[in-house]
Amino acid sequence: MDEVLSFLNLKKGGIYVDLTLGAAGHSCAILDHLQGDAHLVGVDRDAGILEFAKQKLEKYGGKFTLCHGAFVDICKILEEHNIGKVDGVLMDIGVSSWQLDQGQRGFSFRKEGPLDMRMDRSQSLTAEKIVNSYPETQLADVIYRYGEEHRSRQIARAIVHYRDRKKILSTLELANLIQNTLRYRGKIHPATKTFQALRIEVNQELQQLQTTLENLPKVLKDKGRAVVISFHSLEDRIVKHAFKNKEFWNNLTKKPVIASREETRENPRSRSAKLRCAEKLSDGV
Repeated sequence: MDEVLSFLNLKKGGIYVDLTLGAAGHSCAILDHLQGDAHLVGVDRDAGILEFAKQKLEKYGGKFTLCHGAFVDICKILEEHNIGKVDGVLMDIGVSSWQLDQGQRGFSFRKEGPLDMRMDRSQSLTAEKIVNSYPETQLADVIYRYGEEHRSRQIARAIVHYRDRKKILSTLELANLIQNTLRYRGKIHPATKTFQALRIEVNQELQQLQTTLENLPKVLKDKGRAVVISFHSLEDRIVKHAFKNKEFWNNLTKKPVIASREETRENPRSRSAKLRCAEKLSDGV
């Protein structure tokens, strides 16, 4: 958390955007350090978690604005709220701990629930539709590309064989199918990479991340900062490449910042977190 606040370089009267509000952990820390008439805009595509965060942030009064939407729509969101260019943007990519804990949302292979995985529940595509309707080759490609799972064809073949007899409807049903297929008993659950791949496909996460990074120079003031936290190599690769664009960015993290040993003890999820930060050049957009 200290690294996030330091890289955002909070200024008196500044405007900051948390594009992945989640349970508002980062937003609370930012609000605690805002001075003067500084303001925070919190954005999330998950209406459920947005309501949860709203209750948590009520104590900060009028210092924040919450918006329901995807981070890819940052230009539209700021325009709709008559907000000009901002001083800093934070993105904490991927599924939140709050979402993983909600079994009915279908993100976790450890909790019984429907195969949903939608961050925005108004969209039509779900993990269940992908698992039960994608052709075997397409399903294998998704699992390989977004899960970096080298056993993707074996998993896809097992899913198609299973669904020919019975539709796959629940998280544990799919997780057990994958576990029985791979017959692996290690520290990492064998369904981990497949669930990641399905979630990314459902929510088009990598495409939205790419587009958002391209749009950030349009919404940041000169010397405004973008801080991005990613949790797997596919995301980090996109962020790293974007911040190398010297037309728009001064890359402040040549290598990603990783969590300290103390932080990983307090928050085990932070073990795989990689933080990158870039400052918008004055001759950018």
